[in-house]
Amino acid sequence: MDKVSGKLTVFFEEPFWVGVFERISDGKLSVCKVTFGAEPKDYEVYDFVLKNYYRLRFSPAVETDVKEAGRNPKRVQREVQKQVQNMGIGTKSKQALKLQQEQLKIERKIVNREQREAEKQRQFELKQQKKKEKHKGR
Repeated sequence: MDKVSGKLTVFFEEPFWVGVFERISDGKLSVCKVTFGAEPKDYEVYDFVLKNYYRLRFSPAVETDVKEAGRNPKRVQREVQKQVQNMGIGTKSKQALKLQQEQLKIERKIVNREQREAEKQRQFELKQQKKKEKHKGR
């Protein structure tokens, strides 16, 4: 059976508040970065997750190791305190975000190239049309 775990980290990255969604599925980590702007309240973050989670564009999956173990509640509490003070995202998450950024950049380049070529073709057709009109003597 598939086990999927998710984690949301909200932190301040000058000049905006940023949320990083981490999703681990089948031992692969995928990440999505969301910019909130002003500091979001807990209920605003919760509302955002409920309304927009399925619209988020996660990065391609990166291999990661998943730890399975029973958790001592006091230890979990200490880890949460440490994460709150540490504030930031892991290196695997950064790798996944960078990979997503590169893919989006490549997609943008392809779309822009197609638009340029279409515009060139349109201009060429227009010139040909004008040539024909001149040739006909109209």
